[in-house]
Amino acid sequence: MRVLAGAALVAMAFTGTAARAQQNPQAEAQALELLKRGIAFRTVAGPGNQTSDYAAYLKAQLVAGGFDPADIRIERIGDTAWMAARYPGTDKAAKPIYISGHMDVVEARPEDWTRDPFTPIVENGYIFGRGATDMKYDLSTMVATLIQLKREGYRPSRDIILLASGDEETSMKTTAAMAEQYHDGELLLNIDGGGGALDEHGKPEIFGLQGAEKTYADYELTFTNPGGHSSAPTRSNAIYSLAHALAKIEAYQFPGEINDITRAGFVQGAKTADPEMAAAMRAFMANQRDAKALAVLRSEPGLIGQTGTTCVATMVNAGHATNALPQRATANINCRIFPGTSVAAVAATLTKVVGDPELKLRTLDSGTVASPASPLRPDLMKLVSDGIHARFPGVPIVPAMSAGASDSMWFRAKGVPSYGVSPIFMKGSDSFAHGLNERTPLSEIAPSITYYKFLLKGLTQ
Repeated sequence: MRVLAGAALVAMAFTGTAARAQQNPQAEAQALELLKRGIAFRTVAGPGNQTSDYAAYLKAQLVAGGFDPADIRIERIGDTAWMAARYPGTDKAAKPIYISGHMDVVEARPEDWTRDPFTPIVENGYIFGRGATDMKYDLSTMVATLIQLKREGYRPSRDIILLASGDEETSMKTTAAMAEQYHDGELLLNIDGGGGALDEHGKPEIFGLQGAEKTYADYELTFTNPGGHSSAPTRSNAIYSLAHALAKIEAYQFPGEINDITRAGFVQGAKTADPEMAAAMRAFMANQRDAKALAVLRSEPGLIGQTGTTCVATMVNAGHATNALPQRATANINCRIFPGTSVAAVAATLTKVVGDPELKLRTLDSGTVASPASPLRPDLMKLVSDGIHARFPGVPIVPAMSAGASDSMWFRAKGVPSYGVSPIFMKGSDSFAHGLNERTPLSEIAPSITYYKFLLKGLTQ
């Protein structure tokens, strides 16, 4: 999952000369080659999944770049695989730094695309193809960065371990398996999260550092009746019962909540927002029960999810014949739960809000896990800020909470602080992750490698 869109939404809500990047020509050329080769692997869940082949290719490139084959693991799980590559440090007692990314991509149908999604195309300063943004771009630049550090003879003080999952876009079973084995790290850098937003003229607006994410949960609401002939309607009707329940859920607002990550985002946002929004942010930070402040913040789509738990109806299914009373009516309620609130607690709230003893509520298996917000480490915040400001002086660095799921949650749940730190800056009009004709500007390669080198050295010198 790519989180650039989140940064763009926050930028829209908050907002009303780049330094020349250090050049790493060998790494830049290698990153582009890795990306082109990577796009050509069809790493989509299901028949023909080539994630294991892609992992083997990445391993071969790392070994050719100086990594010991014994330090690179590839483990298959079902039709996919995960890879762990260790860059040994000099202090074996020091906790490692983890780097998280994923090798899989969402499905792409060639007949729907202007260009074949699994044939990399370089055109007009962009690279096109499925995974060009999400997320073979960052994975390629990171692998090229690690090889460049080897080329330069760099010896980190602690292990650096690249963890590449194989099903982040689907079941996340490879991430769960990795987190079971790799959970003693100092912190995790998620290169699939965070990112910067450019306006349509290429001016940097904001950089989002992901430090938390909400828990994904689906709940099935069901009402059943004996049914009967439609010519003799009764007072009990499963469809009406479901409709009443949905209306109550629609009207219900979960209470306002805040944590260190979202508070830091509001502090930064209030500096540039319009007066009404800025006042609402400050009022909300002072009192999360301020109804007026909540109404203003929740009027902005990019901020609704930052103020607390959200639940919304996404699917309904009812009845069995046009001339019969419905015997069954169901709906799916999709919730994005604020860190610190359990899935069970939200189920209990929904049951109470509906207030109908005939309701049967079932929590569906989402394949996700609840995770706490990560602390805002001053050392990491300074490194990220310095790295980004070397390219774009003064651009706001805003901690952010993602409403979607990423690999980070599995490591946070195991006690590893995790941060989305991808350096890619993009215009909203260039963001096509998960969509048709996905593309990323090639101009991001050089600054990405410079930034990743700076970040890794700063954490391991």
